[in-house]
Amino acid sequence: MKKYFPVYVRVPVIFFIVFALMEYFIDSGDRPAFIKYPMVSVFLFVFLFILIAIEITLSAVNRVMYQLMTPEEKAKAAYENSLPFKESDWYKNLMQKLTRTQPIEREGDLLMDHDYDGIKELDNNLPPWWVYLFYICIVFGVVYVARYEVFGGDDQETELKKEMAQAKIDVEDYLKTAPDLMDEKTVVLLTDAPSLGAGKEIFTTNCAACHRADAGGQIGPNLTDDHWILGGGIKNLFHTITNGGRDGKGMISWKGTLKPKEIQKVASYILSLQGSNPKDPKEPQGEIWVDKNASKKDTAENKKVDSTQVK
Repeated sequence: MKKYFPVYVRVPVIFFIVFALMEYFIDSGDRPAFIKYPMVSVFLFVFLFILIAIEITLSAVNRVMYQLMTPEEKAKAAYENSLPFKESDWYKNLMQKLTRTQPIEREGDLLMDHDYDGIKELDNNLPPWWVYLFYICIVFGVVYVARYEVFGGDDQETELKKEMAQAKIDVEDYLKTAPDLMDEKTVVLLTDAPSLGAGKEIFTTNCAACHRADAGGQIGPNLTDDHWILGGGIKNLFHTITNGGRDGKGMISWKGTLKPKEIQKVASYILSLQGSNPKDPKEPQGEIWVDKNASKKDTAENKKVDSTQVK
């Protein structure tokens, strides 16, 4: 790979691949992932800086090795293209600025007076890339302390609590409208023709055997009058169909057969049959059920009408 893709190509490609994967796998909503999760971005930047440092170091080592080779070895290495010897001038200048390496011929000028059992030390300056990275770390440290310690920015624990609270709100909003997660607290009465038509088909297939096709009652009670054993209205009826009737002698539970949306449709269809007066209906069972909420709504509407007339 190094033969065909030099360092100034490999490092940017790795950089963009890492951040592209971050954006793809991390769900950050309406903000870029590297902004919403700054600590992850910092880790990736440090990782990429390390890659750049390694590539620069290897490039410098390769150039030193090249300088130590004989002319025959240089020709052979260039022929095999095993080292990046055919680097462009601008890249060589860039590497020289980032590393400031001295040619091997000047090694004698860089030797220090220290001598440890024959091991001598070169007086090389720190590579500029390392110095720049050190300064960047200092700037980042200052910004980090100011952001989180001085100006009270949210730490990871606070961010987690806020996101969990928002997630709870989002789940509640979803449950209000999710058809397959509906229950008797969130179900509403359907009155549109397609829903009632679908409810009629479900009733004919599953309920007519006990309640008759016209819902006048046979084994089960009459569903067209105002008497209800377990309460009327969409919420009570949805609960009864879902969980079944009275223990041991009532209707079975249909929650294993019908989906909540289907139960809503068949319950709405049954309520649409109120007052249809089928032929030879079964005697009323249970008690007369009155929708208290509907009464409150009617009272409020009547008061509104009266106040309008007074005006």
